[in-house]
Amino acid sequence: MEEFQFAGSSPLDTRSVLLVEGVSDQVAVETLAARLGRNLASEGVTVMPMGGAHAMGRILSGLGVPGASMRLAGLYDVGEERVVRGALRRAGLGAGSSLTRTDMEDLGFYVCVVDLEDELIRAVGASSVLTVVDSQGEIDSFHTLQKQPAWRGRRLEEQLRRFLGNGSRKARYARLLVESLDPSQAPRPLRLLLARV
Repeated sequence: MEEFQFAGSSPLDTRSVLLVEGVSDQVAVETLAARLGRNLASEGVTVMPMGGAHAMGRILSGLGVPGASMRLAGLYDVGEERVVRGALRRAGLGAGSSLTRTDMEDLGFYVCVVDLEDELIRAVGASSVLTVVDSQGEIDSFHTLQKQPAWRGRRLEEQLRRFLGNGSRKARYARLLVESLDPSQAPRPLRLLLARV
């Protein structure tokens, strides 16, 4: 087990670090782990929100990779793939100058297409997501979004993604949607990330 300290935080006693873009990703990963009967803290697994993929290079440098004795894995949005690929290459992870998506998965980094909200909406199903939104007393707010000119006529999944992607809702709905699905139907990147550690 390795102890490390990063960005002014207290030292962490950890065997594995899961790098995720934000707090909503952290909530989804930790909620799914709990649904699977896992206690990540007792397993020495730390889920670390980076505050966006652009921080990955700095964080990898702070963690001292490559060659660290801890396992390292991560989750990222498809729109940030170039950024993540560059950070991994600069950290000395992966061979050669180009890393394919398969290479990145071999290193333990999994892509959300398009993002976490999109993955969860597809896994849960749009009609079930609407049920969750209704259970939170926000169905009228969602219908208001649907009437806005920019969102009128768009696919329901796109409207839901916009609604759930609102900063004040992201983490709460990440937890609620993961809690609402059968763990075996969890989005592929979340399942693979947890299987890695």
